[in-house]
Amino acid sequence: MARLRVAFAGTPAFAVPCLDAVLAADVDCVAAYTQPDRPAGRGRALQPSPVKERALAAGVPVEQPETLKEEAAQQRLAAYRPDLFVVVAYGLILPRAVLAIPPLGCWNVHASLLPRWRGAAPIQRALLAGDAETGVDLMRMEAGLDTGPVYLERRTPISADDTGQSLHDRLAALGADLLAEGLRRLIDGTLPEAQPQSGEGITYAHKLDKAEALIDWSRPARAIERQVRAFQPWPVAEAEILGERIRVHSARATAGEGEPGSVLAAGRDGILVACGSGALAIERLQRAGGRVIGAQDYLNARPTLRRP
Repeated sequence: MARLRVAFAGTPAFAVPCLDAVLAADVDCVAAYTQPDRPAGRGRALQPSPVKERALAAGVPVEQPETLKEEAAQQRLAAYRPDLFVVVAYGLILPRAVLAIPPLGCWNVHASLLPRWRGAAPIQRALLAGDAETGVDLMRMEAGLDTGPVYLERRTPISADDTGQSLHDRLAALGADLLAEGLRRLIDGTLPEAQPQSGEGITYAHKLDKAEALIDWSRPARAIERQVRAFQPWPVAEAEILGERIRVHSARATAGEGEPGSVLAAGRDGILVACGSGALAIERLQRAGGRVIGAQDYLNARPTLRRP
């Protein structure tokens, strides 16, 4: 029996473990699709995506169309003769014509327990909402946004100290394991029938906006703590303390009472700021143009902030 021909599509670091799973599977990875190089860094030089870098290192042909809606791009994909198209955080919409190209369809590894958190930012939205658990789903793609039936699923609890980064890394690894299992079971004929998603509990994980990073001290401390954790490492929560705008990299909700936004105490263990309910102890922060520092170093620079 001929080996399956698999095309892969992905862009950010989250997709790289899944690409590695395809490369390690008993299949032929015939092409890697990723978004065009984008300007990045202070010099705004064009930067290849993590998927492009990994694919080139593995000797996989790389395609970077601006869109898959044009017939020329669709014909080029069809020329690779993929049996299966695996998509992980690609960032481009697959038209119906593309979904119809591979005989075995298009698979997607999605970082949530569908139908909860369909869309672009499921990891951060789960943290912001205070979800107790999340996971990854392997689904068959349809024309709708993350609406397809699910083949396999893996779950993981969300811990009290999880951040956007830690959850991202764990789900990326889980997603790769899930995809590897799916490919093995497809090859040996034991892949279960894809199950339709429930019509209940549907939520949408809208793309993150930097404006969401600004802390509103009138909100509960626990909600602000989740905001800090969810937006680490991007876009990073921002706040104002006695007239200075800072970025908050680490904080914890605790007891406290006062006018929202007022500094209740400041010491080695953190800068305690009153919230709508409770208080937030800021532990690690960053001044404009500076590096990330602990609360003690910040207080050394602003001794007038100290409170008993």
